[in-house]
Amino acid sequence: MRYEPPPLTRYLRVRRERGHTVLEFRGEIDIAAASEIVPHLDLATAEADTRVVIDLTHVEFFDASGLRLLQRARNRLADGRLLLVCAHPLTLRMLRITGLSRLLPPSPDLDTALARPGSRSGPD
Repeated sequence: MRYEPPPLTRYLRVRRERGHTVLEFRGEIDIAAASEIVPHLDLATAEADTRVVIDLTHVEFFDASGLRLLQRARNRLADGRLLLVCAHPLTLRMLRITGLSRLLPPSPDLDTALARPGSRSGPD
């Protein structure tokens, strides 16, 4: 079963990019946003061979609910098929303080993330 991106939501855009499912979080990622994102995140990470990028480029606020989303995705794709895009200084600081940046090293932009070793390019 191939994952089909959901319609656009207030907090999430989903698209295919070079063989990866890109989950683009948007706006304020708090408990309300997380409850809307979780079902889509779970669908996107349901298959073991899925390659997922979580892109935080358009995030204005990111709290512990956002960290839980990242950890949830990482746990569901434990074999390293999850990439993270983040350049916001405060969010990067949260990732460093919690140690999540060591487990899920952020890339500054999508092109850099997709060029990482192990991020196979392929058809959409």
